[in-house]
Amino acid sequence: MTVAAEKPEQADEAEEPAKSAPAAGVRKVGRRTVVAAILVAWLVLFAVLRGRQTLTLAAADLTDLHHWFNDVNDTIGADRNSNPLFLYFFNEIRLVIDNLVTFIQDLISQPSATRPVPQIGWLGVVGIVGYISWAVGNWRVALLAVAGFTFFGLQGLWQESMDTLALTLSAVFVALLIGIPLGVWAGLSDRFNRIMTPFLDFMQTMPTFVYLAPLTLFFLIGPASATIATLIYAAPPAIRITAHAIRSVPKTTVEAADSLGSTRRQTLLKVLLPMSKRTVVMGVNQTIMAALAMVTIAALIDAPGLGKTVVQALQSLDVGTAFNAGLAIVVMAIVLDRVTTAASVRAEAARRSGNRFLKWRRQLLAAGAVVVAVLVSMSHTYVWAAEFPGEGSTGSTIASAADDVTTWAQDNLSGITNAFRDTITNGLLNPFQTLLTDSPWWLVGAVLVALGAVLGGWRAGVTAAVCVGLLVGTGVWSDSMTTLASTIVATVLVMVLGVVFGVWMGRSMLVDRLLRPTLDAAQVMPPFVYLVPFLALFGATRFTAIVAAVVYAVPVAIKIISDGVRAVPETTVEAATAAGCNTWQIITKVQLPMSRSALTLATNQGLIYVLSMVVVGGLVGAGALGYDVVAGFSQGELYGKGLAAGLAIVLLGVMFDRITQAAARRASE
Repeated sequence: MTVAAEKPEQADEAEEPAKSAPAAGVRKVGRRTVVAAILVAWLVLFAVLRGRQTLTLAAADLTDLHHWFNDVNDTIGADRNSNPLFLYFFNEIRLVIDNLVTFIQDLISQPSATRPVPQIGWLGVVGIVGYISWAVGNWRVALLAVAGFTFFGLQGLWQESMDTLALTLSAVFVALLIGIPLGVWAGLSDRFNRIMTPFLDFMQTMPTFVYLAPLTLFFLIGPASATIATLIYAAPPAIRITAHAIRSVPKTTVEAADSLGSTRRQTLLKVLLPMSKRTVVMGVNQTIMAALAMVTIAALIDAPGLGKTVVQALQSLDVGTAFNAGLAIVVMAIVLDRVTTAASVRAEAARRSGNRFLKWRRQLLAAGAVVVAVLVSMSHTYVWAAEFPGEGSTGSTIASAADDVTTWAQDNLSGITNAFRDTITNGLLNPFQTLLTDSPWWLVGAVLVALGAVLGGWRAGVTAAVCVGLLVGTGVWSDSMTTLASTIVATVLVMVLGVVFGVWMGRSMLVDRLLRPTLDAAQVMPPFVYLVPFLALFGATRFTAIVAAVVYAVPVAIKIISDGVRAVPETTVEAATAAGCNTWQIITKVQLPMSRSALTLATNQGLIYVLSMVVVGGLVGAGALGYDVVAGFSQGELYGKGLAAGLAIVLLGVMFDRITQAAARRASE
């Protein structure tokens, strides 16, 4: 019985290899081979069809779409004070935001209608900042904050710094007012979280430039549009991190509260929010950093403050003034980052502190509040305490030193810098840009769609097809391809540096401890600041934008890759070592292949960061889409083209993001 029963099973097993034998003889074609074939076919067709159907558009030429955008802008301008939608919605929003910004400016930066100086002068502001930093952090953070804000006055940039702070505080206040409740909702509701996630992804994918043009259409150029653009850009971190904080609370804790009869409201207020406090404060930190970065860029739509000083200096190639104002932006970013980071640590430490310590601290804070009140009163009453004394000689010295360093660098390092610039430009950028801009548009589109489908799957291919079609419709195809070339070249450089330093950090904790603080500090700085030193080294060229983009994007790539390398199991590395592999073989055959998903994610983030910086480089000679957007703000007849360029930037960002994210998912499967 047993033998007879086994015979059919053995027969079936014998048939299975026979059925699979033909399949075993068929060699599966890998993705790399398909990608290589696509690129070779592109090169062959480029050689045959070069210069045909390139959709080139001169700088002053406009398409029907651009004229239509201009007409829409004119129509909205004519109907702004009569259309009910503007009278009772957009104008009201602008009025509320304007009043909020004006209120804070009257307090700390601008003369009011009845006073030649702000309500609170420099001495009062420094006292308030020091007190808040001490209250939420510690005395070291307070000392840093006082020194940083005093430095603004010594630079001769007190009013500009306070204008930047006023816009940042206004945007952060509204962003948190909207973002934290939405984040709580997303943390409590899976359905709402699924609805919000695509919007948040889209908002964080779009480069900062893109927010500006459409908002000026509805809210005009000025502080209101700048603040609204900033809060839109800064709200997603608050929503996302708050939702993550709520979802990270252990389910057992929530179940225990429910079993004790807590209502949904009591569970939220007594359990979820207190236990999420530290993470929520980290979200506030990210919101403030995003707001500060956006406020400086919003100078392009007439936002007052340090960003305006930097923009004007960059446009006139005044490196010294740009460096002085850029340094102030960096100092403000460091101070705000350290204060909010200390607040997140304090939120955790306060929970562990004893009642005796808390009582002693409250007494000190009460005494400090009295001192601050005296300082505020003095700054309101006396001119010397309201207007920062001196003529900003420190700032003049800094600007002069920056100009001297620039002159020295141009006189003594021009051979090295020019050689480096020319090598990258002539050897990598120009050939690739020529390939993109001189190929027929349909050929480049077909290549992008095919690469999207191969690397990311059919959905990514469909997304690429839609984006290509819309890019053609924007009328700025050639400029889009120029921006695409700069973005891809910069991303290649980012990944080269990211792999080198990421592997180094991932393999050595000492290197990680040495490099990570520098990388964290680099991510704090607003993107505008990166343009200044490279403008001094390389002049106003597209290469300046590429180098700035590389330096801006490489910290996040390095950190992602290092974490991926460190995540490779030690047992796997030890097994490879025991098998006789040397260091190079372990890196290339074990650690990098097993970090493939991290490499793809680093490419995704690098592309998004690079794209946002390359378009900002339109201020320093990068041209293409960045220049189109900037020109649209300054020249009314080019507004429609600038708006179309902003749309093209969005399409490039969406296409990059979807393809690389899909590739990352496939790499991790």
